Amino acid sequence: MQIFQLPRTAAFGQLERLARERILILDGAMGTQIQGLGLSEEDYTGHGSGCACRHHSDRPQKGNNDLLILSQPQAIEEIHFKYAMAGADIVETNTFSATTIAQADYAMEEAVWDLNYEGARVVRRALDRATAIDGKPRFVAGAVGPTNRTASISPDVNNPGYRAVSFDELRVAYGQQVRALIAGGADLILIETIFDTLNAKAAIFATFEAFAEHGQRLPIMISGTITDASGRTLTGQTPTAFWHSVAHARPFSVGLNCALGASAMRPHIAELAGVAPTHICAYPNAGLPNAFGQYDEGPEDTARQIAGFAEAGLLNITGGCCGTTPEHIRAIAEAVAPFSPREVKA
Repeated sequence: MQIFQLPRTAAFGQLERLARERILILDGAMGTQIQGLGLSEEDYTGHGSGCACRHHSDRPQKGNNDLLILSQPQAIEEIHFKYAMAGADIVETNTFSATTIAQADYAMEEAVWDLNYEGARVVRRALDRATAIDGKPRFVAGAVGPTNRTASISPDVNNPGYRAVSFDELRVAYGQQVRALIAGGADLILIETIFDTLNAKAAIFATFEAFAEHGQRLPIMISGTITDASGRTLTGQTPTAFWHSVAHARPFSVGLNCALGASAMRPHIAELAGVAPTHICAYPNAGLPNAFGQYDEGPEDTARQIAGFAEAGLLNITGGCCGTTPEHIRAIAEAVAPFSPREVKA
C-alpha cells in the first residue's frame, strides 16, 4: 500500500479542522524549565528524589534531559501541564535526543524505547489533566531531534569525504524512536530543528516505515533551523530549497524554530509561506542569548513580534523555542487570538 493511501488517524482530522478555525499554539522550551529545577546528578539517575532508572551507565547523566522522563516523571509531567494550561494545543515530548545516536554520548542507547514510549505517555497524562479542567482538545507531538551528527558534512577538515553517520544508520535510529512514540500514544510526529536536510529525509523515511507498520498515517510537522544571518540552514539551503527537499512528505506543517529570535526569523517564515502549500509553523527563541547564555526577551516582547507574523497572514501554528516559558506561551496565545490563520492554498 502507498503511504498516502493509509487511513489517517482521528487526531489528524481534528487537527485539520482546528487549523482552519484558528492559529494553533505549540508549547515552549523544555530546557529552560528543567534548568530551573536545579537537579543534581542523583536526581537525573533517580537515586535522589525520584524514580530509580532501570537503565544504568558508568557515565555521568546530568544534562541528559530526556532521561528525566524515567527518573523524574512527575516533574516533566508538570512542565507539560503548565504549557497546556498556558494555552498550548500541541505539546512536545521531552525526546529531542532520544535516539541511539544521541544517547550514545551517555551510554544510554538501551533506554531509547522507554524514553520515547514513556515520553509520549507522560505528555498524554498532562494533557488529559488539562482537558479535564477546561474541556479543550490537546495533542501529543512526538519530538524527533536532528541528532548530534550530520550526514552531509564531514566533521574532519582534513578528510572532507568522511561522514560520522550514514543515511541508513539515521533511518534505523529514527525508526526505533518513532515506533516507540507511536506506541506511547503520540498524535503526530514533529521532526524539528533540522540543520541537515539529509538527516530529515532519513527521519521522514523512517516515519513512513513506522506508519506502514502501524497501519495508519499520523500528521507530520517539519521544522528547520536557519543558523545565521545568511538565511540558510547549516548545509546551505534557503527556506525555499528546504521546502522543496521535504515537500514529498506532504507534511501537515512546515516551518522554522530555534537559532533566531522572532524579528530575525520573520523574513524566512515569509519566504516559506510564499512557497509551501501547507500550514506554516514558527516557534522562535526568546530573542538571542546574552553573554551568559540566558534569554532576556520577555513574554510581551516575543508575543508582540509573533502577533506581527499573524497580522501579516503568515501563520497557522506558533509557539516558542529556547528561552520561552509558559508565560511566553500564554502571551503568544493571547496575542495571535484576534487573527485568522493563514489560508492554505493547494
